[in-house]
Amino acid sequence: MSLSGKRVLLIVAGGIAAYKALELIRLLRRADCGVSCVLTENGGQFVTPLSLQALSESKVYTGLFSLTDESEMGHIQLSRAADLLVVAPATANLLAKMAGGLADDLASTVLLATDKPVLVAPAMNVRMWLHPATQANMATLERRGVHVVPPGEGAMACNEFGPGRLAEPPELLAAIESLLNPAPLPKPLAGRHALVTSGPTHEPIDPVRYLANRSSGRQGHAIAAALAELGARVTLVSGPVSVPDPAGVTVHRVETALEMLAACRAALPADVAVFAAAVADWRVDHAAAQKLKKLPGAAPPALTLLPNPDILASIAAPGPQRPRLVVGFAAETTDLMANARAKLARKNADWIVANDVSPETGIMGGAENVVHVITAAGIESWPRLAKDAVARRLASRIAETRSVQQFHGGDGAAAALEP
Repeated sequence: MSLSGKRVLLIVAGGIAAYKALELIRLLRRADCGVSCVLTENGGQFVTPLSLQALSESKVYTGLFSLTDESEMGHIQLSRAADLLVVAPATANLLAKMAGGLADDLASTVLLATDKPVLVAPAMNVRMWLHPATQANMATLERRGVHVVPPGEGAMACNEFGPGRLAEPPELLAAIESLLNPAPLPKPLAGRHALVTSGPTHEPIDPVRYLANRSSGRQGHAIAAALAELGARVTLVSGPVSVPDPAGVTVHRVETALEMLAACRAALPADVAVFAAAVADWRVDHAAAQKLKKLPGAAPPALTLLPNPDILASIAAPGPQRPRLVVGFAAETTDLMANARAKLARKNADWIVANDVSPETGIMGGAENVVHVITAAGIESWPRLAKDAVARRLASRIAETRSVQQFHGGDGAAAALEP
């Protein structure tokens, strides 16, 4: 992949691994890539501006308050002039500044002011890397779209062993090439139709009150976006949410479970159906036409509840309209695996994506998720990931499934599936 004509702004922070930045500059220049450098004050304890300038053949920037550079708002120019900003090594301190939106030196100010993609290559002591604060900062940055070359594992200058070593310069070069010359995204789901449900349903009690389940819609919307990125034609049936509509997706907005079921049926046939919505289990028999008033001394109104239709089971029932792959979600607070396995059989689904939504997990409504994909063949447990990452991983699994690789067809029976 050619880097000729591209420009990289390399930010070198303070760590013993800063010496690897010199080799990275040499590799970039050999590839005819322009390089400018920002050297932090601590980075200057390990490599010199003269070394960076000699290899990059460009001026090195070190201070936020340079009278010459800042007379033309140099930090803004630096943040916009390059095609890619690379932080190598990225220290725990600088990563924390990025996550917190701080801008108290040239490096952090440039990173906050940029509108270009950013690639970070962390390097630090193993305990610092594994510390919950650093891991939380990394999760925040990845959710914002910052690209990461994770640290390697091995012996460190501090005589400890573990993850935290800066990736080697050839690996960093490959990551830079991939970002500056992105390969076309494969479209393994091109020609397939995917149905996705997302968000809660609201079951009216009166014009101002309703019954509902807690759901932000983040996970369902992310799944719809991930399937669309893989080429699927996606129909998203969404309950009331505040998250934006995914790009390239047909969205049908509904309020109630009855409306959601009707919209799902209208969207068939589909090759894949993913039911991520948190559908209210019950609805009020007769919703009041006017607001129910709370009167002094009066008893609360008696509400007669009816069960809502089971959307997952309805669409997964055998028949010619059944999607070739039906994926349900099971959000549980107790007995997660037992309840999820029972739901898999009871609903006639092919997969169940189970997650623990107990209050202490922080999953419900949050930006991250921990899921277990349950099939007839077994259980695949995934680590805690950003919901976008869960969605991409699930979409990839769907694209790899044999039954989905075949075009529309089949007799409506559930195919033999592998997660």
